[in-house]
Amino acid sequence: MSVNVRIPTILRTYTDGKSEVSAEGANLGEVLADLERNHQGIGARVLDDTGKLRRFVNVYVNDDDVRFAEGLATQTPDGAGVSIIPAVAGG
Repeated sequence: MSVNVRIPTILRTYTDGKSEVSAEGANLGEVLADLERNHQGIGARVLDDTGKLRRFVNVYVNDDDVRFAEGLATQTPDGAGVSIIPAVAGG
């Protein structure tokens, strides 16, 4: 399945400055693997050393936060939008 991935400004150095790129995969894990194949280095910014989503990175498939869905197994239907959003902290 082909999906559209929205890339935050901080990760655009991996996508040649593009704010959106296409990726393939039936679920989020496959989409992120395809993203890494085509934009080397971005995977390490989204996934930790154990292959799980980093604590301070939020990922949405369409409008659904994957942490409250199936995580990396969240289905990514053809044409879905995937958003990678770094968490913002402050006080």
